[in-house]
Amino acid sequence: MLMIENITKTFNPGTINSKVALSGLSLTVNDGDFITIIGANGAGKSTLFNAIRGKFITDSGRIVLDGEDITLKPDYIRAKNIGMLFQDPMLGTAPGMTIEENLALAAGRGGWLGRITKADREFFKERLSLLDMDLENRMDHPVGLLSGGQRQALTLMMATINKPKLLLLDEHTAALDPATAEKVLELTKTIVSENNITCLMVTHNMQSALDLGNRTIMMDGGNIIFDTRGEERSRLTVEDFLIKFREISGRKLDSDRMLLSD
Repeated sequence: MLMIENITKTFNPGTINSKVALSGLSLTVNDGDFITIIGANGAGKSTLFNAIRGKFITDSGRIVLDGEDITLKPDYIRAKNIGMLFQDPMLGTAPGMTIEENLALAAGRGGWLGRITKADREFFKERLSLLDMDLENRMDHPVGLLSGGQRQALTLMMATINKPKLLLLDEHTAALDPATAEKVLELTKTIVSENNITCLMVTHNMQSALDLGNRTIMMDGGNIIFDTRGEERSRLTVEDFLIKFREISGRKLDSDRMLLSD
C-alpha cells in the first residue's frame, strides 16, 4: 500500500518564479490498484511521480510505502522498490550496453562487472520472448541501436523483472507512433495484470484513462480534484469528465490531446 499524506512542494519559493506544484495532496493506493491519472499540463502529475520516486524531498507531508516512511529516503534507495518509465524512450536504459547487460543490471546481476550465468541468459530470453519483438535473439546488440518502441518495451521489462512494490508510468507511450504505442500499452496491461503490480499511470488520453485499470483520478493545481472507481467509473464518458472538470475547477479543460480516443 502507498499512503501519501498532505504533501506539498513549491519550486523557487520566495522568488518571482515561485510555483506551487503540489498543494496538500493526499492519496491512498491499495495493493493491486491500477490507477490512471489525468490532468492538463502543469496539474502536478509528473511532480507527484517525482515526489514518490525521490527526485526531490517534499516541503511537508509524508510518503509511506508498505508501512515504511520513505519521505526522506534518497531516490537510489527507493528505486529498489519503485519502477518507473518515462515519456522519452531514451531514458531508463544504458544505450552503450547490450540488451543482456541492461537486463542483468535490472535483475541485480551486475551488468559489465557481474557474472551472467547460463540460467540468467535463458531467463532473459524467456522474458524477452513475451515482447514479441525478436529481442531474445539480439541480446548481444547495444540498446542504442533499438527503435523507440523496442527500447520502451525493454525498459518496461527491466522495470518489472523483479516485481516492484510500485510501478510509475509517466506517459510512457506518448512519444511512440500509434501502432507501437498500442503494442507497448497491451504489454503493459498484460505484465501489470499477470504480476498483480500496483501501478500509477499518467496519460493525456482521457479514453485510455477510462478503459485501463480500476480507478481514475483527475489532478488540477497540484491536487486531486476527482477520484472515481467501480460502477461509477464504468458509467463515465469523456464528456462526463470534461463536465466534471468544469464543475469542480470553474473553467474549461482545453487540451486536444486529452480528447483523443485510442
